Amino acid sequence: MKSEHQDIAACVRAALEKYFRDLEGQKATAIYDMVIKSVEKPMLEIVLKQASGNQTQASEILGINRNTLRKKLTDHQLL
Repeated sequence: MKSEHQDIAACVRAALEKYFRDLEGQKATAIYDMVIKSVEKPMLEIVLKQASGNQTQASEILGINRNTLRKKLTDHQLL
């Protein structure tokens, strides 16, 4: 049985493989930032929902400082 971590990794792997196929020979750039931005916003949305909007609880779930969470929420226009 696969862990949830493996499921997420498989989704990211498949998405990246498709991304590179769809480039059709064009040069790829800034992949790291693209992936982080693509994954971070929905992760923050779901965790906030699970925490019923409680940022302290959400930061604990994420394992990050509450101030870091607030910055990320601001960056993603989620406040």
